[in-house]
Amino acid sequence: METRLKTLSIRAATPVLAVVAFVAILFFPECIPAQTKASAGPPTSSGFYPLSEVHRGLKGTAWTVFTGSEPEAMDVEILGVLRGARGPGHDMILAQLHGTKPEYTGVVAGMSGSPVYIDDRLLGSLSYRIGQFSKDPIAGITPIEQMLEVRDLPVENLAVPPGAVDPPAALSELLDQEPGRSGQFQQAVIQAMETPLVMSGFSPGAIQLWQKRMTGTGLDIVAAGGMGGSSHSSSEPSAKAIAGIVPGSAVSAQLVRGDLEIAATCTVTYVDPKQLLACGHPILQAGAVSLPMTATEVVTTLASPLNAFKIVNTGATIGAFTDDRDSAIRGLFGAKARMIPLHIRVHEGDKERRLNAEILDMTPLTPQAVTVVLYQALVQDNNSSLETSYHLTGNVELDGYPPSPLDLWTAGGEGLGAALEMAVRTGDQFSRLFSSGSRQGMVRAVTLDVTAVPNRVGVELVSAKIESSDMVHAGDTVVVEATLRPWRQPTRDVRIRVKLPARLQSGNLRLLVSDAGTLDRTLDQPRMQSHPPNLETTLALARRQHPADRLYVSLLMPETQAGMEGQTLTGLPLSMANALEPLRTAQETTLNGESAEVAGEAPAGGLLSGFALLNLRVEAGGGLN
Repeated sequence: METRLKTLSIRAATPVLAVVAFVAILFFPECIPAQTKASAGPPTSSGFYPLSEVHRGLKGTAWTVFTGSEPEAMDVEILGVLRGARGPGHDMILAQLHGTKPEYTGVVAGMSGSPVYIDDRLLGSLSYRIGQFSKDPIAGITPIEQMLEVRDLPVENLAVPPGAVDPPAALSELLDQEPGRSGQFQQAVIQAMETPLVMSGFSPGAIQLWQKRMTGTGLDIVAAGGMGGSSHSSSEPSAKAIAGIVPGSAVSAQLVRGDLEIAATCTVTYVDPKQLLACGHPILQAGAVSLPMTATEVVTTLASPLNAFKIVNTGATIGAFTDDRDSAIRGLFGAKARMIPLHIRVHEGDKERRLNAEILDMTPLTPQAVTVVLYQALVQDNNSSLETSYHLTGNVELDGYPPSPLDLWTAGGEGLGAALEMAVRTGDQFSRLFSSGSRQGMVRAVTLDVTAVPNRVGVELVSAKIESSDMVHAGDTVVVEATLRPWRQPTRDVRIRVKLPARLQSGNLRLLVSDAGTLDRTLDQPRMQSHPPNLETTLALARRQHPADRLYVSLLMPETQAGMEGQTLTGLPLSMANALEPLRTAQETTLNGESAEVAGEAPAGGLLSGFALLNLRVEAGGGLN
């Protein structure tokens, strides 16, 4: 009986409680926990909260994704405004986060850009952390006014102009009205929230190589994550994925996509029918950029007092990021980013492996991306070892120029390892083309073909000699015998027949028996340059490089040789040499008293090193042969 009376009392009180709750919601919305108000998701059309009205004690709500793709609410308490904390005239709002999840995880890498609302008006984005081991989840907020400056910048660097893919109707309804730095700061305790990279498909060694080459750029912090299938699906923007983007959603900027992926993740602050703003701070502050923009799923959020971050899978393409600025990064829905195709084939005996990727077009990151992707392609096989050697050939295709060839060898068992040396040398040679200040057209594609040799391929030039007498005449044919020693194999002799020019005058003549590197340095002697070589010079030098697996015999003729703009001019008359003398003084060219002419060559059977100089005495009169 007593139980029945209690039940009846509760039922009778239910309508009264409902009325009280309704009145509380209607007249005192600020008393409702953020989690209760969060059911409808982030506000989308209530305008902006001006910085001039911000003061201590304000209560608001921030939105971010902790798991999945739906933003969750956090309570925010405004602590005050730090005047000029982000630079002169660039204030930062200081706030403390409340709620079970933010108080457990703290300020998380990947949370930057999380929108903060007061009275359903957008105040700005969570963008900065305070300290490294702080017990309280205190964050800095970038004011929305400063982020909107990025929204209104003109658009550059798109492969497809904005509007090529119309945003879906559902996105147009998100906002129906609007009212009118990476790294540490001056204060050591205030720094931008990290934008962690997801490096999918890379081995620990490749990740360490990237981190070493990216130290100090803000792109050396790598978090766990995956590609989530986006890299194997169409790069066309997905209307369905675009429709799911709201303030608080996670998004990623892809630096590399395809069989491998490198992507930076942060949170969306602002959305309108055409574009979004995210991060609240720069990734690199590179200015105008062109990077694929993808939706992102948060698998989980890892709590750590040292390095808390979101573990993510990138998703479908939704557009392209066009700006990386001090206050925000901007992305356009439906736009296509300009990327550089990179195709790699690795041959190991009768097996062939292929790796296809697209890499960002941005100085100086593109050469680093080529380096780390190639390194991964070389080491991702069980047959790879410290003894493995590599021979790489390929082409870099540039607008307006013939393909620039690549032909490189690295021997196993030496230095840093053949795979790493090959990746670094290829990246450096590509960088000379890509970073040339005179390049005007795009890099259309990079194609690399690598042969892996399961042993050391080093060959040493032991000695060289003239088989017959060193007394010769103009027009004679002499035989040069070179002794070569392959790695841990018996020596062998190589003979090269050399025809002496009929124009030779009596006197001494030197022969250079050498590897390719020595020959190339002889033809293009080092010099101090007043400015970096232009693209035409760089291309000419690349085309003139000699294969490193051959033995060369060159005549050092007693004639003037000039090197200029990547070309070597031999046998110059004295009058021309005098005319080029002012250019040598201006460090634009080189002049040498001997001209090197390749007179013969032969296969060396591996990566040759060493040189020898032979002396001949040219006698007047006709020769015997």
